[in-house]
Amino acid sequence: MSGLPGFASRLSGLPAAATIEMARRARALAAQGHDVISLALGEPDFASPDIAVEAAYEAARAGQTKYPPVDGTPVLKKAVADKFRRENRLEYAQDEIIVCNGGKQVIFNAFMATVDPGDEVVVPAPYWVSYPLIARMFGGVPVYAACREEDGFRLTAAALEAVLTERSVWLVLNFPNNPTGAVCSEEDYHAIAAVVRRFPKLRILSDEIYEHLTFDGKKHVSFAAVVPDLKYRILTLNGMAKAYAMTGWRVGFAGGHRDLITAMRAVQSNATSGICTLAQAGAAAALNADLAESVLEMRETYARRRSLVADALRRLPGVSCALPDGAFYVYPGIAGCLGKTSAGGRRLESDRDFAFALLEEAHVATVPGEAFGLSPYLRLSCATSDEMLREACARIGRFVSGLS
Repeated sequence: MSGLPGFASRLSGLPAAATIEMARRARALAAQGHDVISLALGEPDFASPDIAVEAAYEAARAGQTKYPPVDGTPVLKKAVADKFRRENRLEYAQDEIIVCNGGKQVIFNAFMATVDPGDEVVVPAPYWVSYPLIARMFGGVPVYAACREEDGFRLTAAALEAVLTERSVWLVLNFPNNPTGAVCSEEDYHAIAAVVRRFPKLRILSDEIYEHLTFDGKKHVSFAAVVPDLKYRILTLNGMAKAYAMTGWRVGFAGGHRDLITAMRAVQSNATSGICTLAQAGAAAALNADLAESVLEMRETYARRRSLVADALRRLPGVSCALPDGAFYVYPGIAGCLGKTSAGGRRLESDRDFAFALLEEAHVATVPGEAFGLSPYLRLSCATSDEMLREACARIGRFVSGLS
């Protein structure tokens, strides 16, 4: 590399996503022969639907292996439009829908098309790690609206109003939330909308990827359906990864105003072009099928697992754990464990210290709350077997008991 120029300034200080980093560390330990339980990544342990696999196979056999349209095949876009109408009470025309390489590319396209240096992107915290990182790549300034545990980690109108300015160009809503599992009600959304209406230049990204994973009678509602007068400002994001257990297929999609979708399509046409034709065929089949029974099985499984983990963690000294209303994570507080030393001699001054020591000494991979904008917490994924979760909780219990 000697003599070559440096890298683009946009990468300056841009870290790897903490979820990916912790998973990498876990794999490295496992490669050394250690028995590691990784609760770092949010990936369902269910198989992809058979109907999606068969549809992809048949598409390949039928020769559907040529370049696809940039913004999605007509068959998949129709399936997406039908899904939005059927499940979210939202009407989107074909030119108001885009299909991308996972939900992350939806966000990337949208921010690249609209965010200039110095523009503010308002992100409720705790947040999924990629929202602020992607905003920063385009010179955007992430601004954080605090979601407190005593409010169920939901975004309040007061917290939003405290951070919005005339420089705010996006508000990110992610409910059910990663990492906390918080679910916003219609009343919450009406209160948020009352603030948003006073900022006419503000767009809203509503990431609803966990919409089907809600518990204890809680129901997801789409922000654009609750406040239809703001629909033209809302980009509704969803995808196949979570409720359909199709993470590796890389199919995300969004509905929004046709001008924004057109701009996002221009970005995508110069980046990746259209996504894999076979993945699109499988996604269309899954969206068009009646998979209510399998989604219900996932929901009941995740509800049981989050209770298993939350109950176990609550019994540990120095640990608190709210019971999540959705998604498949728990977000325990560990304030009572800090300022102590682990059995392996590591001083724990932060949730990052705790997570690293837990991985090195107990071989359980979690993600520190600092990565999500709220400390001192940890995020644990419940998307693994009951047996593994019980063993992970037992290891965490022994680790906490060994603190002095």
